Amino acid sequence: MKKFFFLIFIWLLFPSYVVSEEIYLSLKKNKVNVRYGPSFESPVKYIYKKINLPIKQIDKKENWRRIIDSKNNSGWIHWSQLKKINSIIPLEDKILFKKPSNYSKPLALIKKGRVLVLKNCDGVWCKVKSKNFKGWIKNNNIWGSFN
Repeated sequence: MKKFFFLIFIWLLFPSYVVSEEIYLSLKKNKVNVRYGPSFESPVKYIYKKINLPIKQIDKKENWRRIIDSKNNSGWIHWSQLKKINSIIPLEDKILFKKPSNYSKPLALIKKGRVLVLKNCDGVWCKVKSKNFKGWIKNNNIWGSFN
């Protein structure tokens, strides 16, 4: 109960202070500008050229989201260029299996850093799709959210 009153007291002292939840998102388009600040007048820092690339939102200001990617690059993107997470990046080489089992037929070797579109996840396995393959990988050592 003391904690609750303390939080109310802090909120009353600092009403404009908002804690931004860290969530994973994906890029909606093939070309997305990342800016130094949260406005269209702010200069472009770099440009992503990969649709579905997973990124993590670390802050927000009005219609802008401060993001960080799997290589620790950060900047501001307008919310219209983002969508709910639907992809992951393996942080190590992975084997793509036909079914969610180590004893299933291996289909391909997925190299680390490849963007995979998520279909669904079931326990420790995720059904994914790449440009040429569909199958299952284990969801350990990946960047992006699979929940």
